[in-house]
Amino acid sequence: MGGISAANSANVLGKPLQGGVALVTGGSRGIGKAIAVRLAALGAAVGICGRDEEKLMTTSRELEAAGAKALARRADVTKEADIRAFVEATEKQFGGISILVNNAGTGGGGFGAVQEKSEAEWDQVMNTNLKSVFFVSRAVIPGMIERRSGDIINISSLAGKNAFAGGGIYCASKWGLQGLAGCMAEDLRAHGIRVSVICPGSVATDFRGRGPKDPSKVLTPEDVAHAVGMVVTQGPQSFISEVHLRPVAKP
Repeated sequence: MGGISAANSANVLGKPLQGGVALVTGGSRGIGKAIAVRLAALGAAVGICGRDEEKLMTTSRELEAAGAKALARRADVTKEADIRAFVEATEKQFGGISILVNNAGTGGGGFGAVQEKSEAEWDQVMNTNLKSVFFVSRAVIPGMIERRSGDIINISSLAGKNAFAGGGIYCASKWGLQGLAGCMAEDLRAHGIRVSVICPGSVATDFRGRGPKDPSKVLTPEDVAHAVGMVVTQGPQSFISEVHLRPVAKP
């Protein structure tokens, strides 16, 4: 019987992403942190960014304590210079980015009737939930094209598929993300790059949405992280374009 190659050995040991480099925005807490932990457990080196430096450092230490390679950097995803610096630092430390998870998002002042909202509230939500995906993806894609491979996973929401009262700005940002991601998938598939969208329902995090959540009737951050792990470990000939993720118990 022949020997097991290094790549196959990594798979046998449950590390299918060994040698890969993942970048996760909004990775210091909640869904982003769970995604970073999951990708690290699958073998990837992980770069995370966020605006809360203390939480970033805590998450980075937890990843390293679990044996992962991790880099944490404070960055505002709505500022292109911050994004460029974060991408460059990650690539300098770990090499080319093979997985990008656009997770950073906010509800901010996005909930309420449109006529009650301000331009500042519109800008806050749209810049964080949509413009940031443009910035980060644009910074990472050229390297993926050069290597002719990569996964880009955009964390959207079921609010990107369904309208509800008071959701005008937030839904607009997520519907926009759905359209952006779909077009990116068509632009990039010829380069060997897979673009996917994950649309969770309500998740038990400190995200401030439409009101209190019953913990027994919502998703956990780990549920979303599991979906990301599923997407990035697909066989090389296919990709999952969109995942709708709902709790078993109906809210």
